[in-house]
Amino acid sequence: MTSMLVIGLGRFGRNLAVKLAQRNCEVMVIDSDEAAVNHIAPDVTNALVGDCMDETVIASLGVSNFDVCFMCIGDNFQSSLGITILLKDAGAKHVVAKTDSELHAKFLKKVGADEVVFPERDMGFRTAMRYSAAGAFDYIPLSDDYAIMEMATPREWLDKSPRDLQLRTKYGINIIGIKQGAHITPIIDAARVFSHDDHLIVAGANTDIQKLAKR
Repeated sequence: MTSMLVIGLGRFGRNLAVKLAQRNCEVMVIDSDEAAVNHIAPDVTNALVGDCMDETVIASLGVSNFDVCFMCIGDNFQSSLGITILLKDAGAKHVVAKTDSELHAKFLKKVGADEVVFPERDMGFRTAMRYSAAGAFDYIPLSDDYAIMEMATPREWLDKSPRDLQLRTKYGINIIGIKQGAHITPIIDAARVFSHDDHLIVAGANTDIQKLAKR
């Protein structure tokens, strides 16, 4: 079973911990706010009250035993950097740090963070793409260059197949699945004809997907 340590129980840390636990991960959380710890305790494997800026607290957690350590204190520059350093010094295998600042992210990487996530920025971009793109139902960035989008079938694609439309050649995208209601059929036959009820799951470069969304 995958083991996770979540430090900081703000909105992001709290939701992350609960979702990880729901996915059958072993989850330990720690925060200096006793009320926040008591609130989440029934939903995770272990919940502790403690100040992770204290080196002895970090040492007591056995951070080298966790597959991933999440540093979710993004609103305190000094604390987030200090905790990241302490985690790496204590032998953490993989540290994921949360921030909303590019400058902050650079410092986190320099002091040892293996990954840096921007939850508010990424959700803002995802939401903007979903509501600004015609016929888009969801948008999931995979990297700075590639993404997946769920979209309605364009009217001019109805009763035609991927082979008929030459999607890779003309649009630079791949149809990786069809969603009808709650059911998704992955990797469709190139000869399958699109219908009005189909939602297309498309993958490709951000530039190509954004051009497609404007059609």
